[in-house]
Order: sequence, then C-alpha cells, then structure tokens
Amino acid sequence: MCGRFVSSNSPSEIAAYFGASVGEAIDDAPLSVSYNVAPTNDVYGVVDDADCHPVVRSFRWGLVPVWAKDLKIGSKMINARGETLGEKPAFKGLFRKHRLIIPMTGFYEWKVVAGQKAKQPMFIQRADGQPLAVAGLWSAWRDKADGSDAPWLHTCTVITTSANATMAPIHDRMPVLLTSDRWAEWLDPTNNDTDALAALLVPAPDDVLVMHPVSSAVNTVRNKGAELILPDEPSAPTLDL
Repeated sequence: MCGRFVSSNSPSEIAAYFGASVGEAIDDAPLSVSYNVAPTNDVYGVVDDADCHPVVRSFRWGLVPVWAKDLKIGSKMINARGETLGEKPAFKGLFRKHRLIIPMTGFYEWKVVAGQKAKQPMFIQRADGQPLAVAGLWSAWRDKADGSDAPWLHTCTVITTSANATMAPIHDRMPVLLTSDRWAEWLDPTNNDTDALAALLVPAPDDVLVMHPVSSAVNTVRNKGAELILPDEPSAPTLDL
C-alpha cells in the first residue's frame, strides 16, 4: 500500500533528473509543492510522447479506467498489485501501453508500535537522497454525460510489490522502484513484452531505502508543509494499569 507521498521537486528538476522535457500545460500551471500528497491530488508523472521522448505531465492520483461511469472509482484504485497486472481487466491493457514513472521525494507508511494505540508515521526515502522513480500506470477518461467534446482527465496508479527487508517490519507491500537503466524500457509505449516488464516489478534492494519517524501531523491531509518530514521522537509506550 502506498497512500501518501512527498513531491517537493519542481518540474524542471524532475525533467533534468529523468532526461525529459516539461509539458506545456505544466509550464503554464505548475503544481504546488506538497509534503503530503493524498489520493485524488494532482501529481507529476513521466511518460513517453509520440516520439518516444520522456515528458513531465500532470495526472490525478487514483486510476479512472476509460469505461468508468464516474470519478468515484479512482479513490479505490490508487495502487495496483504488480503480481496481477496482466490479469485484472482494469490494468491489463494499460500495462501493455500506458506506463509511467511517478517521481517521489519519499513516501509515508504507518508502523504498529507495541503498547501504543496509534500507529507511528514513518517517512521513507532513498538513502542517497535522490528521487524515487516509482512504476505506475495511467489512463485517460472523460465524462460521457458531458458529450463527445468533454475534456480528457489523465489519472494514474502506483504499482506495488512485496516488501523488502527494510520495509517488512512496517508493511508487507512497497512501491516498485525502477533503476535508471530500466526507465526507457518501462516508458516505451511500443514495448509490449509484458513478461520482461513484469520482471521489473520486484522489491528494491534492502540498502536502497532509509526511514525515520515523523509527526502525526501528516495524518491530516490539509497539512502540506516541509516540517512533516522532519524526524520526530515517537511517543513513549503507554501502560494500562
């Protein structure tokens, strides 16, 4: 499960890191920096254009399949299990042609602490401080009730896999992290070798990620500031006497 993450890099920084260009729509209206991205928020994604050149565009987090009647389904499709992409009707076709990379500064997960009722939020990031290149799928949807000229809404989902040894004490799932030598292969819309693509959907090596506890302020989605990722001492366990 990946339900909250941090997006603190500008479109130009993301483009430089991924060797991409910045889409015109983002140039006109860049997204706000957010240290608490939540489902249904707009996020940056890197996709290949018609010339197979990577470009940074914006997507609504929460996949809405082209056949969906309304947007509601998106809030339930923020993640997609990598093990079953080739089987699920909502993901099978997208896995073949509509893949993207979702850049993240880091993400949050909540840890069960013995003797503590509330879970402890943890901020997880790369040990080297570089952005995470998270594998995802995207779709284009428009409301048929608004007619054939209704605008297209582009949405996305995060692909997850089983947890590595670093993540396992907190959660049994983690986002799929792509190494730079696999970015072009993943983004290429002409690459329909789903067996080879599925082989990329594995846990990251155990030494890639580091984590630390953060304030429970991240639990409130309206909180978006940089203070959310500052290290925070977890509360002492409470004893029932």
